[in-house]
Amino acid sequence: MGSMDLAKTIEPYFRGGRLTLLPRRRPARMAVLDFLAGQFEPGRHYTELQVNETLARFHPDYCALRRYLVDEEIMDRRDGVYWRAGGTFVVE
Repeated sequence: MGSMDLAKTIEPYFRGGRLTLLPRRRPARMAVLDFLAGQFEPGRHYTELQVNETLARFHPDYCALRRYLVDEEIMDRRDGVYWRAGGTFVVE
């Protein structure tokens, strides 16, 4: 999915840069999660607090977002440390 396709897919779920609704349909939900994964740098480790703070910028239920990212194997975690394990990567 190109960046323009991603933007069109997730646009209805955001208002003013905030996620207003988490899509029920998996393809749209995965597009939103892919966008959120883009907030995390590949190869970098994050504390749970850092993940929470980043996700809270988009939606108050950052715990649900974090759980979705882990359940869909977009983020991985071990011993309180998180890292990006999937999603779309932009290669320059």
